[in-house]
Amino acid sequence: MRVLGYFVFFAAFAVPFSLTADTQVPDAAQVLAAARQAMGGEKKLAGVQSFVATGRTRQVRGNNLVPIVFEISCELPDKYVRIDEFPAQDQDPTTSGFNGNNLIQVPPPSPAAQASASQARGGGPPAAGPSPVQRRVVTLQQDFARLTLGMFVASFPGYPLTFKYAAEGDAPEGKADVIDVAGPANFNAQLVVQRSTHLPVMLIWHQAPPAAPQRGRGQPSPGQPSPSPAAPVEYRIYYGDFRDVDGMKFPFRLRRAIAGETVEETTFDKFRINPKIDAKTFEAVK
Repeated sequence: MRVLGYFVFFAAFAVPFSLTADTQVPDAAQVLAAARQAMGGEKKLAGVQSFVATGRTRQVRGNNLVPIVFEISCELPDKYVRIDEFPAQDQDPTTSGFNGNNLIQVPPPSPAAQASASQARGGGPPAAGPSPVQRRVVTLQQDFARLTLGMFVASFPGYPLTFKYAAEGDAPEGKADVIDVAGPANFNAQLVVQRSTHLPVMLIWHQAPPAAPQRGRGQPSPGQPSPSPAAPVEYRIYYGDFRDVDGMKFPFRLRRAIAGETVEETTFDKFRINPKIDAKTFEAVK
């Protein structure tokens, strides 16, 4: 099958990874500082106020491999937008992102989701728990965090993270330092930093797998139990192909895997650092 054939190339990245006890526990701040130095140095990285990245994603959907052409615009610390085009499908481009805690989405969310968000902002009695729009913003903020961890190995005020040293890791490439990462809305992950290069190579976290398509609508029939939530599975993002960008090292290839199976590969074509971005790019959903 062509999907499997395509991803044979990535088999070399699917290496076993284990944690070992470390009698001399390093400090997470030291590991992160060494990584930022290897990626261009504190002054260079801190000087990035905005960036625009373009590239291509290949995403597994069932038995198909869907090509996507994208552009990411970001103004640090809390503005992020991704525009996706689908050259092989009869589908309009989509836009998703956030400006602070406000959603950016084209096509816009459903009227019901917008009404729920309006209530949460003071337009009426708030619904119990976060609205669909708020949950979408959190999902996008977490995607932003996973991307920028591979670029800057740092936290930003728009989605603040905390770091704690976890363990030493063993892999065929050699020793690695594993950092526990925590953030809002139960964000928890482990960042793996290779000791020999000080570059981030992997982010690991656990969450429920994507929902399978439903064959019917409505509630379960009387007497039938409601479906149980799926057990969390392991997700990974692999950072690779680091190249020079204005004196910094950014990953030009990302691979995402769920439960050991590759589901998406992203290749960046270009990063533009500190460009002027039109303010309309970050206009949130009204």
